[in-house]
Amino acid sequence: MKNLSRVFSSRRTWAWPYVLFLVLFVVLPLLLIVFYAFTNGNGQFTLRNFADFFSKSEAVSTFIYSLAIALITTVICLLLGYPAAYIMAMAQFKTPQVMAMLFILPMWINFLLRTIATVELFRFFGIPLGEAALLFGMVYDFLPFMIYPIYNTLQKMDHSLIEAAEDLGANRTQVFAKVVLPLSVPGIYSGIIMVFMPTVSTFAIAELLTHNKVTLFGSLIQRSFGEGGLTMWNYGAALSLIMLLIIALTSFFGSPEDNDANQKGGLL
Repeated sequence: MKNLSRVFSSRRTWAWPYVLFLVLFVVLPLLLIVFYAFTNGNGQFTLRNFADFFSKSEAVSTFIYSLAIALITTVICLLLGYPAAYIMAMAQFKTPQVMAMLFILPMWINFLLRTIATVELFRFFGIPLGEAALLFGMVYDFLPFMIYPIYNTLQKMDHSLIEAAEDLGANRTQVFAKVVLPLSVPGIYSGIIMVFMPTVSTFAIAELLTHNKVTLFGSLIQRSFGEGGLTMWNYGAALSLIMLLIIALTSFFGSPEDNDANQKGGLL
């Protein structure tokens, strides 16, 4: 009985379910993607899948276009999200909690349902579906993911630094530029990552809001696995691996040390 109690009281024992989950649903799928990306239909090693991608101007153009759409969406979300997060976090605005709830409510509904509702809204007002509708839908779906990291960072900020800057004669613009903005860099970075990564790989929003008139890189991957049959799985895996590499590079762009340096530089 003591041995059994010792086993269940060990942290290592409770870690095994998480290890098993990671192996089955994270590591194994990634290994399968790598295997299919570097093999052909007969299981032989090849780089043909990547060569096919770079040799097809349409696929490369779609990839660049998807990066541009994701970048534009991220910039719009930042321009809209930062002021909203700032107003919600700063005490002098006395923002009611209702405003925060209004940003949370859409996240309680599946993004596909929100996108379908957006399509019906556009139809009701007679607005044509296309690239503009796609950007609107992207911003609408992912704006909360930009607001809340910035809001959390601003809310936890040491407000005595603002008071110290004001006591030293800094005006509101200087306080924001020298204190608030540098301290909010970690939240900005997190928000950019949380918006850019899903937008660069999405496909359902583009298909619904453009009636398949606009093709994103995620759509190419989805079609390779869904409509191309087993013969296209290798090509789809190669596209997925390229997307994973881009997302990984985005995730590692800017380290916590860089953020700390930016904060210190702004304060100095």
